[in-house]
Amino acid sequence: MPIPRNEAAGLAQVVPSATCQEQFHRRWNHLQDPHVRALAWLLDAPDLLDPQAPQWLGRIATYADADLAPWLNALDREPQKLQDLHDYIGSLPSTRLGLYAEKLLAYYFERRQLLVAHSVQVRASKNDTVGEFDFLLRLNGGLVHWEFASKFYLLAASGASPKADDFIGRDMADSLGSKMHKLLHQQLALSQHPAAQAHLSEAVVSAQVLMKGWLFYQDPLHPAGVPGVSSNACRGYWCAWSDLQLDETAGYYLLPRQRWLAPAKVASEDVRSAAQMQLTLSGHFADDASPVLLVTLRSEGEFSLETDRGFVVRPGWALQAAARRR
Repeated sequence: MPIPRNEAAGLAQVVPSATCQEQFHRRWNHLQDPHVRALAWLLDAPDLLDPQAPQWLGRIATYADADLAPWLNALDREPQKLQDLHDYIGSLPSTRLGLYAEKLLAYYFERRQLLVAHSVQVRASKNDTVGEFDFLLRLNGGLVHWEFASKFYLLAASGASPKADDFIGRDMADSLGSKMHKLLHQQLALSQHPAAQAHLSEAVVSAQVLMKGWLFYQDPLHPAGVPGVSSNACRGYWCAWSDLQLDETAGYYLLPRQRWLAPAKVASEDVRSAAQMQLTLSGHFADDASPVLLVTLRSEGEFSLETDRGFVVRPGWALQAAARRR
């Protein structure tokens, strides 16, 4: 059974005229530095959540910068600015993807003179941490609190009416529903806690969630209309390793975790054929049960560009995910 969406029959009936990958390559393919490309995706990709959906209580942030293109172009071209970005990212305490994405946004907000504070821990006492402000920003003349998340969820339910809790993290540690419940009902209330007042020079005028990410569907023809989810959210497929069939005419690459954000641009010498990738995946799942992110590529001279992406998971993942949902 062919799994990747760009190989599925009837694709034109359900996929928009331009995929997330196509839109990104059209606007940002000229960017060379991987950190700049990741930042471009964070700032320009469709939001994961629909800000008008009633279940989010009007607390979904969205952001647009009319001058983003010239700013990113200058960042990518000018060695001094690029070194500044690399030094900033180099101070990360870990390689976790969420921290990396948050650090990229902090760099942008700081350099655009919007950042008041980032990653501020609030403690009621020495051993009692109440929470942490991801971002305190100066927007439209007021102080706003934004919680940020970059998430990758797999739809683990069958049927026509999935809910937020049916989107499960690849490691099954959380779901879209549980993540949003925590953000809306716990983390966004932080500015109201007495212990937070020492960190605030003025009242917070709004508290919202900014969420970016990708959603992955086992059924490549699954419609985009999921309550609470943006209709144009970036999407891919997922399948068990035992069910995966690859296109002999396409190129493939396993994305390292820190490159999961933006659609991939891969040096052609690093691209693998379908047969080579099958061997690589066979070796991985012989020793490791963790899902891997596989991208399908088309050749564009010295580089190959991502046309599709999907999580390949161990056999049995779907049963475990279903149990997790219950």
